[in-house]
Amino acid sequence: MRVLFASLASVGHTYPLIPLAIAARDAGHEVHFAAGSEVHEPLAANGLRPFRPGDAFYEVYAEDLEPELARLRPDLVVHEWGLPGAAVAAQRAGIPGIWHGFGRMFPDGIGLELPTRNAEVAGRAHLDICPPSLQDKGFLATERRIELRPVPYSTPAPVPVWVTDRASRPLVYLTLGTAFGTAELLRTAIAGLAALGGRVVVAAGRVPPQQLGEIPDRVTVRSWVPQTELLPHVDVVVHHGGSGTTLGALAVGVPQLMLPQGADQFANAEAVSSAGAALRLLPDQVDADAVAEHARRLLPRQGNTEHRDAARTIAEEIARMPSPAAVAHRLPEYAEAG
Repeated sequence: MRVLFASLASVGHTYPLIPLAIAARDAGHEVHFAAGSEVHEPLAANGLRPFRPGDAFYEVYAEDLEPELARLRPDLVVHEWGLPGAAVAAQRAGIPGIWHGFGRMFPDGIGLELPTRNAEVAGRAHLDICPPSLQDKGFLATERRIELRPVPYSTPAPVPVWVTDRASRPLVYLTLGTAFGTAELLRTAIAGLAALGGRVVVAAGRVPPQQLGEIPDRVTVRSWVPQTELLPHVDVVVHHGGSGTTLGALAVGVPQLMLPQGADQFANAEAVSSAGAALRLLPDQVDADAVAEHARRLLPRQGNTEHRDAARTIAEEIARMPSPAAVAHRLPEYAEAG
């Protein structure tokens, strides 16, 4: 079977699809991936045949994909929530399509069209990587869902020895993602976390490390870190509330301090903190002392295991969800159900 995946050209939108695309490839399906060239490198490295449709850089519109559908004639199109144009193009071409989520169903008003409101492609099933306990209740009640375990993907890289050999010091991971981080917020969070006396690993993302000034002892700043490999070793994750980091931390049962900045991050922070697996600080609440206080409350070494236990409960829920390999073997059924 020939399967076409399609996503916005960003880490947050492309990476959640890669585990299923790899599993589909391993199951013997011919896989192609439509996206802007910004994300082609990891796709090509995994044999997923990336291509840039039309003049697309970030967004892909129906008219960009229509000639490619005529050329490839896939049996199924897997289009992520951020690309309603891909869903519409598949519908017009008479090709079965299925949505692929990137986390919790996002709220209206964040700059993306809600896939549940597009009348032209209403009723299509969703590959849902959000554990049901955290998913939007309206979405759970009204949409056709196919559960798919969220499997974090990042470009493989070795974890530094000091991460796995750190004696009794706590290890905190700080990231603000690739879209919303600012030097001011990173400096504030670093100052607070440095006061905990443990080791802090910072993924600076789009913020040049030299803009952060003098870095305290036991704080390591990198533009990029191998998040998937790092997360199992950390005690607390401090981050922006993006879906990828949120689900990645939950999958390994790590408590989180969430500092939402925009998009779906406020809704994610509300859901995870309500479940007991996180604490959150809204933008007007963030200062170094508040970051230190809240992160300290999450450290199991401080005698508080409530948040860690809640995170581990969700990790167990995630582990019970069908794997990408299991879902990949069922893709022919979804194509026939179209």
